[in-house]
Amino acid sequence: MEKDQSAQPAETIVEDLNESSEATAEAVSAEAESAQPEAGELAQLLTDARSKADEHWDQLMRTRAELENLRKRSQRDLENAHKFALERFSQDLLQVWDSLELGHQAAQDEQVDVQKLREGTELTLKLLSDVMNKNGVEQIDPEDQPFNPEYHQAVAVQERDDVAPNTVVAVVQRGYLLKGRLLRPAMVMVSKAGETPTIDEKA
Repeated sequence: MEKDQSAQPAETIVEDLNESSEATAEAVSAEAESAQPEAGELAQLLTDARSKADEHWDQLMRTRAELENLRKRSQRDLENAHKFALERFSQDLLQVWDSLELGHQAAQDEQVDVQKLREGTELTLKLLSDVMNKNGVEQIDPEDQPFNPEYHQAVAVQERDDVAPNTVVAVVQRGYLLKGRLLRPAMVMVSKAGETPTIDEKA
């Protein structure tokens, strides 16, 4: 039979309450102490995370700066390439220019030797040809070759029985290639078969 708590003396009840309060306080203190290491661990993790985030942010900023510098350098190099792409070709042409000027000056002399003038012109043309070949410019001179619409432009047609039809029989203007790419097609005359004369059967 349970003891009637109201019958207990007041001092006993107070002592029981004190004991209960002390037990509760000890339990709360123990829980707090056990939670302290977890809070410290979380704080450390947070510190590590912030440190890594700062490090990654710094790397990101450095990478962005490097990419921006690379973009500016590439843009500058491209602009220079466009500006000075013809620098070497122009330097090579200067000697041709000089030769033409010398030939022109020589032609002003009334006592000029025509034969020497012709020789000078031939040398200038040879010099120009060498410069063109050095820089990847090739002539298209397709005489006696089959007509090729990719590189030739027919300006006239001739009836010819001595050559196969569709053959280039004359070059009106030479064409040019730049490293295999067409600069200007060759203007040509192309052969076609002559008309077969009709035979009058009534004759």
